[in-house]
Amino acid sequence: MTSDYLGAAFKRASATIFLAVSALVTPATIAYAASPSSIDLGKSEWQVRAVPGPAASAHPKAAAWQHASVPGNVHTDLLANGAIEDPYVGAHEAALQWIGLADWEYRTRFDVDSATLAHTHNDLVFDGLDTYADVYLNGCKLASADNMFRNWRMPVRGALKAGANELRVVFHSPIAHVLAQVQAMPAKLPANYDWGFGDEPKGVLTQNFVRKPGYHYGWDWGPRYVTAGIWKPARLESWDTLRIADLHIAQERIDGDEARVTAQVEIEADRAGKAELELHYGLAGSSDLQTAKQTATLKRGTNRIDIPLRIAHPRLWYPVGYGTQPLYTFSLDVAADGTRAEAQRRTGLRRIELRHERDDKGRGFAFAVNSVPVFAKGANLIPFDMFPTRVTREQQLRVLQSARDAHMNMLRSWGGGYYESDEFFDLADEMGILIWQDFMFGGGATPANDPRFRANVLAEAREQVRRLRDHPSLALWCGNNEVETGWKDWGWKKKLDQEAPALAAKAWAGYEQLFGRDLRAVVAELGAGVPYWSSSPSNDLDGASNDSDNGDKHYWEVWGGPAKPAAAYLDETPRFMSEYGLQAWPEMRTIATIAKPDEMQVDSPVIRAHQKFLYGDGNTRLLKYVREEYGEPKDFADFVYLSQVTQAEGIELAALHHRASRPRTMGTLYWQLNDVWPGASWSSIDWYGRWKALQFHAKRFYAPVAVAALRRHGTTTVSLLNDRQEPTAATMRLRVLDLDGKLLREESKPVTLAAAAATRFGEFADADLLRGADPKRTVVAYELLVNGATLARDIVYFAAAKELALSDPSLHADIAADGDGYRLTLSAKKLARAVWIDFGNLDLELSDNALTLLPGESITMRLQSKADLADLKRSISLRSLGNH
Repeated sequence: MTSDYLGAAFKRASATIFLAVSALVTPATIAYAASPSSIDLGKSEWQVRAVPGPAASAHPKAAAWQHASVPGNVHTDLLANGAIEDPYVGAHEAALQWIGLADWEYRTRFDVDSATLAHTHNDLVFDGLDTYADVYLNGCKLASADNMFRNWRMPVRGALKAGANELRVVFHSPIAHVLAQVQAMPAKLPANYDWGFGDEPKGVLTQNFVRKPGYHYGWDWGPRYVTAGIWKPARLESWDTLRIADLHIAQERIDGDEARVTAQVEIEADRAGKAELELHYGLAGSSDLQTAKQTATLKRGTNRIDIPLRIAHPRLWYPVGYGTQPLYTFSLDVAADGTRAEAQRRTGLRRIELRHERDDKGRGFAFAVNSVPVFAKGANLIPFDMFPTRVTREQQLRVLQSARDAHMNMLRSWGGGYYESDEFFDLADEMGILIWQDFMFGGGATPANDPRFRANVLAEAREQVRRLRDHPSLALWCGNNEVETGWKDWGWKKKLDQEAPALAAKAWAGYEQLFGRDLRAVVAELGAGVPYWSSSPSNDLDGASNDSDNGDKHYWEVWGGPAKPAAAYLDETPRFMSEYGLQAWPEMRTIATIAKPDEMQVDSPVIRAHQKFLYGDGNTRLLKYVREEYGEPKDFADFVYLSQVTQAEGIELAALHHRASRPRTMGTLYWQLNDVWPGASWSSIDWYGRWKALQFHAKRFYAPVAVAALRRHGTTTVSLLNDRQEPTAATMRLRVLDLDGKLLREESKPVTLAAAAATRFGEFADADLLRGADPKRTVVAYELLVNGATLARDIVYFAAAKELALSDPSLHADIAADGDGYRLTLSAKKLARAVWIDFGNLDLELSDNALTLLPGESITMRLQSKADLADLKRSISLRSLGNH
């Protein structure tokens, strides 16, 4: 189409129409099915261009009108049209920063018939606009949006017309939009990551002034791509007598005998009158439904109708590992004056608590569901992609299923991204994964002392809390990530006090107002009993912010700061560890998608571009950890392998320590589960969904029953870990072996693992275990046996891996067809530590990997792949610390 394809039919409406319409703009609520019509504007033909100006002049491909997708964003549209290089491949990040400085215009045309126009209400609804956007219909300005996390409902009566309609959305650069405001401040508020790309003046960071995902401005695990676009669905909704604005199931009393709930219905009515409400409810998928009917008298405007319900002997929802995840559906039908509207809601019946109880050391931090204490096992979740509209349900499902497969029961949705979709929370509900939800503040000080900024945030919070409150997986609302600890522990206050004391005082007062009072009040009013916590890490604004004895803890002295060895994890025993981590590269197959063979070097430009820690120098830190424990890598592939071993063994040490410290410690969430792109990061699953070694280790160290044999300062402390709600009887076996398999000592003892507890088994001095044996050639295996089968195991070494006398373990793998997949049997003649099974470029899934075999041991696992047996046998390679 040509640039004037919309033609002269679209004429600018008068200023009086603009005033009449814009005054009625209100945030949108969740869309519901109803008898009135709805036009999906994403099905229209959209176009995008750079608004004429410096960016358009410098990039003529972007200046021309071209096809656009809705939902979508500028970067993905430009990529689809061949106007830019792939932002994930090679090292194009710096060359693409102009996109975030440009203004962009989207346009489409859609037809409206006379029947649609005749409706009393026609609303243009955007579920998400990124971020500063002016919306025009037939030349009439409807609204200016300023928050990517909000929905926008715009009445268009008077601007909409029969026949062809032109819709334009003009997006302004979020950097340029606030730059002058930031530069005018007497001192700069602390913020994260001054990347030096030149799109912002050095030292002038704008992201914390914009209600937009912080990670779009770059983080230490992802690139800087400052996006714009219509990132969620857009539609024209038409209605007459009423529409259902919200349906919420308020849970007032939940126990095994009875659930007392209230269906809270919010109706927008065009006129006063009677309405008939009919609600069908019961277990999801069941035909045995109950019905409640009620007549309500509506007034013009917003109406709230409560329908009290009782469910006898309800099936309660529990997180995975603590019970099942039954879900109930509630289907509402409202009829009034010839109009019908419908709404559906699905939820689980449960009570959620955050217990912050005081003891002789401080105050704890523990979750309970239906009065059952839950030891939280999991990881931190970041966005699934730099460009949210590319995220698919399959992607979410793969990552969440991987979390569940690794026995995780909680994920922390980190505050530097965006609020996840209902689809994501539906999956979490079904899988029994609790979600700790941050409000979207990822780090750095905010202008919370600005009443307009704060009002914008609170509107966002009210929308998001209402949207998500019926998901039983939602366990916590947290005000922000690391903002309080920045003020109290990182020198922000001291620096601002010196530069601009009045600003420092106002900024901290604004912080206390927004995170201490305002957001807490929103969650208390609308959050359906989900607890609120002001910041992570913190003690909820009570004293120190990152205190091991109070509240939750982020521990970065390993990897960050002083870069202590992984053994230092054993010296830190928090109440709840909500962040800690070690980095690793993804497997070579993933790296091959971003780098050519000659670019696969530790310090090549492309590899540095995908290593965001220390602004590209992060491999120096990674090599430090690899060298200290495992020695010098032989080549780049060996560096990648050893990085994964370093990460997996280090995080396992920490997680087992946290579990062994129960009940003082009641949660462990490592940083991080997933990736936004292919690159080096702290993730255990890469951008393609492929498991790193850490994810396989997590499947073992988060297992319901595990052994923690933790060696520190010449003594090994052994704890038996049981997350089950009943005691477990087993046999504890201790074996001391040399690396070739010679048995030096064996002892067995019957044990009972207490329910939902860590049971201390004993302490063992090195001298007693070794009894003169060579520490470089000796290991100790602590194993839990049930009916002769190994239920859990932990292995203790007496020297750094590089000092052990490891040799080629003579690994052998046998693959055979087995049902709809394959069976892989792996064996080793000698100790095989950190075995990695690789199949090159073949796509497959292994039930186990990144494992250690004792001498003479054989292990069988499942293998799923579309490849044939011959290809699998030809492609397999085996690596361990003895033959890497």
